[in-house]
Amino acid sequence: MDLRKLKTLIDLVSESNVSELEITEAEGKVRIVKGGAAVVQQFVAAPVQAPVAAAAPVAAPVAELPAPAAAAAAPTGHVVKSPMVGTFYRAPSPGAKPFVEVGSQVKEGETICIIEAMKILNEIEADKSGTVTRILGENGQAVEYGQPLFVIE
Repeated sequence: MDLRKLKTLIDLVSESNVSELEITEAEGKVRIVKGGAAVVQQFVAAPVQAPVAAAAPVAAPVAELPAPAAAAAAPTGHVVKSPMVGTFYRAPSPGAKPFVEVGSQVKEGETICIIEAMKILNEIEADKSGTVTRILGENGQAVEYGQPLFVIE
C-alpha cells in the first residue's frame, strides 16, 4: 500500500466518527485506530515491510486529535449523556420547536431530545429534574455512547 493511500485513510478516520479501520489487501493488512497509539501495519511479504517505518510519523496527528476534546472544560452540574451511538436531534421534526432550551425547567422522565439509531427515533428523557444550563449537542450531529448532551442544575 503506498503512502498516499495510507495518508488518505488516516485523514478519513480522523475526520469521521469511526474509531477504528482495518483493511486487508493482497499485499497486506492495515489497521488504523483513532486515539490509540496509532497505525499498525502487518505485511505478508517481507520486502514490503519498509513502509512501516515511514508510516509512523504520519500517524502522529491521528493520536493527537482526541486531546483537545478531552481538554474541553468539564461541565458543572448533572450531565445527561447519550445512551447510544446515533444522530442527535433537539426537536421532534425539522422546523419544530426544540424539546428544551437553555433555561428550561425539566422534570425527571421528560423527553429532552431524540437520538436516531438504525432508522429508529429514540426519545431521550431527563434523568434528573432541574434547569437546563447548557446544551452540548448540535442538532443533526453524530453522537457517541456516553457523550455529554445536556447539563441540568
